Amino acid sequence: MAYSLKSILNQAGYKCNLYSSPHLQFYTERYVFNDQEINEDDLIDLLNDVEKALGDDEATVFEILTCAFYKYAENFKDNVNIIESGLFHSADPSSVFKSNSCTLLGFIGIDHLQWLKDKSIDGVIHEKTAKLLNSNIFVNKQENQEIRNKIEKALINNSSNKYFFGRDFNISKSENSFIHYQDELGEVLLPEPNLLGDHQLGNISTSIAASRKIFNVKDNHIKKGITKIELKARLQEIKSGKLKELIGQNRLIIDGGHNLGAARAISNWIKQQKKETHLICGMLKDKDVEGFVGCFIEVVNSITLIDIPNQESAITKEEFKNKINKLGKQIYLANSIEESIKSISKYKDSIGIVAGSLYLCGEVLNLN
Repeated sequence: MAYSLKSILNQAGYKCNLYSSPHLQFYTERYVFNDQEINEDDLIDLLNDVEKALGDDEATVFEILTCAFYKYAENFKDNVNIIESGLFHSADPSSVFKSNSCTLLGFIGIDHLQWLKDKSIDGVIHEKTAKLLNSNIFVNKQENQEIRNKIEKALINNSSNKYFFGRDFNISKSENSFIHYQDELGEVLLPEPNLLGDHQLGNISTSIAASRKIFNVKDNHIKKGITKIELKARLQEIKSGKLKELIGQNRLIIDGGHNLGAARAISNWIKQQKKETHLICGMLKDKDVEGFVGCFIEVVNSITLIDIPNQESAITKEEFKNKINKLGKQIYLANSIEESIKSISKYKDSIGIVAGSLYLCGEVLNLN
């Protein structure tokens, strides 16, 4: 949602600072000031300044990185600051603010449960909503009505103006590919966004709702903005480079999704393509690897497992295979990203999709 909101606001003439995480290739990706990614030398100087200010006090790496953004953003006081909250908002450095213009609350699913005492969707919702500020809250499309109801209940004592997908704003795609957005301000007929996957429409609609209600953008700004969204590793198609050459005439797609919600979204996109599709997957040890791969069993033609390079917390391909053998699908192992992608070159007019981890997608981009 952060990137779609930024793209729309840019078209409306707003300058933005954007803080996001994690990065895929370089730490500088996390820092956008005045709509430009910070250069490496400036980031080094900035982190040195934060280290000096910290002195003998202790802080986590993420806290240091976040403080660096806050400090540098002071140089652009007239800009809109778009800050992605981390793992769980209640314990995130982004929860230090006393006021904001609005909060965009994304898709909430069961993930990162190892950090929670209440290892349920209720526990996740509590962590993400307990410290939200009293301003304006825009709630994205959820997996089902039950989760939306739980979010609404969790926010009952929050005095914000609340806007829910499906109640206060909506988006739909017709069979002829027309995209209709609608809220109390009226309907907008939208062009195809610069993102693959219908699941992105929920994110885009939430950004549109906020941009119309809070920033009073015009319809033409929205239309142009959604065609210029730049988002890496979310059904991103690799159209050139070394790895694209390895896969031959087939399409190469990468997606850093690593939970069940992401797996379902990717799987639905695959179904819509009606093409032979081959999954290449690597994941971290703490993920639901069986549940993730299970979403693809009926929609892909082959599954190849690989190790994620340079990640000690990644599950080995052998252990990965042992966990999912019961799913009843032929599983292949590859010794490298290059080997796994090249193995798809023997097919024609097919799709190769690399998924399961943002770290894996970062390695793909580095190799390409």
